[in-house]
Amino acid sequence: PTSVVSMLMATMKLLLLTTTLLSWSHAFVTRPTKHMSTHLNAVSKKDSYSITLLPGDGIGPEITEATKTVLGRLCQRFDFTLELKEALIGGAAIDACNDPFPPESLEQCQASDSVLLACIGGYKWDNNPRELRPESGLLKMRSSMGLFANLRPAKVLPQLLDASTLKREVVEGVDVMVVRELTGDVYFGTPKGIETRADGQRVGFNNMIYSESEIDRIARVAGDVASKRGGKLCSVDKANVLDVSQLWREVVTEVITKDFPDIELSHMYVDNAAMQLIRWPKQFDTIVCGNIFGDILSDEASMLVGSLGMLPSASIGEDGPGVFEPCHGSAPDIAGEDKANPLAMILSAAMMLQYDLDRPEEAAVL
Repeated sequence: PTSVVSMLMATMKLLLLTTTLLSWSHAFVTRPTKHMSTHLNAVSKKDSYSITLLPGDGIGPEITEATKTVLGRLCQRFDFTLELKEALIGGAAIDACNDPFPPESLEQCQASDSVLLACIGGYKWDNNPRELRPESGLLKMRSSMGLFANLRPAKVLPQLLDASTLKREVVEGVDVMVVRELTGDVYFGTPKGIETRADGQRVGFNNMIYSESEIDRIARVAGDVASKRGGKLCSVDKANVLDVSQLWREVVTEVITKDFPDIELSHMYVDNAAMQLIRWPKQFDTIVCGNIFGDILSDEASMLVGSLGMLPSASIGEDGPGVFEPCHGSAPDIAGEDKANPLAMILSAAMMLQYDLDRPEEAAVL
């Protein structure tokens, strides 16, 4: 009967997904050790957590449901509770209340122990004014929640070696973490805008700006992350031509040499870093950079593994909940067709357990 065939197919899909997760369980999560620092965790370990789910747009609701199923099994195994409550963001929020990140969603996120985001965006909203685009909701969330540090791992998995566009000997063994500053730089600097000058010509402008305190805090996160990995940190800037990068290099050097003396610190111009990530990516362990440089380099590093759609990310603040999300987009062209792979969101949930919920053992299992 058709119903029996459907059940068998569903069971086979679940077994395949479980096998994949088990084989990749240590790929993106640091294994717990007795010396592990916990000052990136938003809450202490407890029996029950409040989690806000942001399904967003496109394939978001589908991969959210798959992730909920896996987290439910994990909770049963380790005898703890995740209270999952959904909220609106992106295009779904625009359609529902004409705001890409409404106040109600912000309030719920801030009251949670952590936030798990699927994906946002779609062709439907591409021609909206900037303030009514899904991406504006993402920027608003990061700014309002103080999410200044973005962690983007790029570890080449044996199963995806042949999927990379680079030679096997170049990418095999690559394990890079990009630490990107999220709330400063040219994306948020003012003044900015488009205006008409006296000669009648329109001019667009943005301000690339960083304060010493903003650089200091991202440098400390990068130092902490590097200390848990291979102990090497490369700071990326453009100090040969940009004043803001000169300050960046000075502050990063001071913080790392003073407070993380065991870290091997190096500096690299962003154009060279972009080239070196392709030429010989295994030279990098942890990379720290500003917002716009990190936006570009983290996507480049992600493609070393052969698929952006398999990678998780974390956005962390000084206090309060972090936001954990896949690196991929909303893929509206396959939404609702049961074709989306939920792996990146499930691995993002593993990062949530690691960095926000103080559950490193459960994160490693997931």
